[in-house]
Amino acid sequence: MIEVPSQVLLRRRFLQLSGLSSLSLLLNGCGGRFFEEVVGKTFEPLNQSVEALLLNPQKPVPEFSRSAIEPDALIVNTFDFTPEIDSATFRLNVNGKISNPLSLSMADIHQMPYTSMTIRHVCVEGWAAIVQWGGLRLRDIIALAKPNPNIRYVYFKSADGYYESWDIASAMHPQTLMAYEKNGAPLPVDNGAPLRLAAPIKLGYKQSKWVTDILLVENLLPIKGYWEDQGYEWFAGL
Repeated sequence: MIEVPSQVLLRRRFLQLSGLSSLSLLLNGCGGRFFEEVVGKTFEPLNQSVEALLLNPQKPVPEFSRSAIEPDALIVNTFDFTPEIDSATFRLNVNGKISNPLSLSMADIHQMPYTSMTIRHVCVEGWAAIVQWGGLRLRDIIALAKPNPNIRYVYFKSADGYYESWDIASAMHPQTLMAYEKNGAPLPVDNGAPLRLAAPIKLGYKQSKWVTDILLVENLLPIKGYWEDQGYEWFAGL
């Protein structure tokens, strides 16, 4: 069984130590009930209960008109590489405490109800951009997976090794999308194609690009998120 590192490691080093993609340990051994029920509670962020009170999981955030879009304002933050993903063979895998595991192609995803929103994307570095995102609601995917009633958290694994976790209420917000469109055009690779998270209720580092796997769990696991494991705030709500 792979042990969780006692110190925060750089993403590349973490991948080398594990021999797996970043969240594979969550999708396998460390996703077991022992970690969910025992270790998960120990690592649960202290601030989440307070911040969750500020979130109305059903109340939409006011949107902007299409004329307000700032096409050049969305800065692309990249690391040491951009993953190469073949949209024709891409699959979004959904697992965890669910009754109906999923493996969705982009064709499957395009057949699901489309949603568009024009919202402000806010980065923790101090900049913001008004962007139109199009795609499907994350809660539609979650509903299709038939989660257990005790699900409280959702993990996301990306093709570049990035990993992230959200509370279930934020994931179920009507403006939390799995986006495949930006500003009326197909989502560019640099912005996370073929599929990324997009929402007006979280800071930018919570909005994973190149998402390949979703894991629904009952308790927060020791590894919470790439930046959170380096000291960033976990809830990161707006």
